[in-house]
This record gives sequence, structure tokens and C-alpha cells, in this order.
Amino acid sequence: MSGLLDGIMDQLNSSGGTGQLASAIGADEGAMGPLISAALPAILGGLANNAKSPAGAASLSNALNEHNDSVFGDLGSILTGGPGEAILGHVLGQKRAPVEQKLAGQTGVDLSMITKLLPLLAPLVMGYLAKQKQTKSLDDAGLGSMLNDERRQVETKSPGLGGLASILDADGDGSVIDDVMDMAGGAAGGGGSAGGQKGGLGGLLGKILGR
Repeated sequence: MSGLLDGIMDQLNSSGGTGQLASAIGADEGAMGPLISAALPAILGGLANNAKSPAGAASLSNALNEHNDSVFGDLGSILTGGPGEAILGHVLGQKRAPVEQKLAGQTGVDLSMITKLLPLLAPLVMGYLAKQKQTKSLDDAGLGSMLNDERRQVETKSPGLGGLASILDADGDGSVIDDVMDMAGGAAGGGGSAGGQKGGLGGLLGKILGR
């Protein structure tokens, strides 16, 4: 594995999260390490694609300002209906189904387990990135650089992210910026949540992390 992947796995193992995730998707705990290690690059790869653009990196960086590094200690709130589905939808968009099918084929795990796992991992990835941004005092460019370095490290060990890269870049522009920007600006045009709460990806991240 590589930097961010190792860090997320360490957090899951130290918090007992791997076992909780296994129970949530109906998998054997012993199989979760390799499964999570295969799934995380799909989410990180989507975020890295977005971060290639300065505007996309700025949007993601702004979202991560809603941070709380205790997310791994409160997995219960994520396992019982957190907004991982919405976050994953905006990270992968229409690429979600082919990504899930690719992961099922790679791992030999039933597709239904993959579809349950990815939205549970999505808020954990966002929480971990938020912690890294704060701890390392990363600006927009630094965040984008960290994500793209991560993708390069993963691709060195598994060229093409094990076949996921071609799916993530299927639209040809190498970016999911439109989805992320739509979320980040969700409140600007009156489409935000009721009561004047923050909209967009930042608002979702706040809900995930209890802010």
C-alpha cells in the first residue's frame, strides 16, 4: 500500500473499525483488509482526478475545512445511515456501477457487498483527508499534490489502479470537477438545505464529521 491507504487502514485497525465494517456488509473480518485495500483507490482516485484542476482542488479543500478527526472513533453514526451514498455519488457519479463491478471481479467478493462497502468508506476517506489537511497545514495546491502523489504511488504498484483508472477517466477529461463544484456551490443559488445551513460537499462533510 502507500501513504494515505496505510494511514486509513491503521486508523481502522486501531479503532476496531475493520470488524464493524465486516459486520455491516456481512463479510468475514479476515477478508476485509484486502477488500478495503482494493476499494480505497477507487475513492482516492476519483478525488485525485478532481484535484488535478486548481478549481477542483480548491473546492475539495474548502469542503475539508469542515473537519473532525474523531470520525474513526464514531463509526456507528456512519454504519447506521450516514451520507456516504451522497458523497460517493458525487465522487464517482455515473462511474460508480462499473467501478463496483470491477472491484467485485478483482476481489471475488459478491457485488452486493461492494455496493454496501464503498459508501461506508467514502466518509472515512473524507475524514482522514480532513485530518491530514489540518495536521500538515495543506493549502489547495498541497492537497492536490498529496492526492496525485498517492495515485502515482498506487499506480506504481498496480498500474492503472488495477483497471480502475480507465473507468474513472472514462469521460476523457480526467476530472470529476463538475460534480464536486455543483456540491460546493449547492447553497449559492438557493438550492442549499433548509434553514440556511451549508450546502454542497462542505455541508455533507460537516454532517459526516458531526460539525
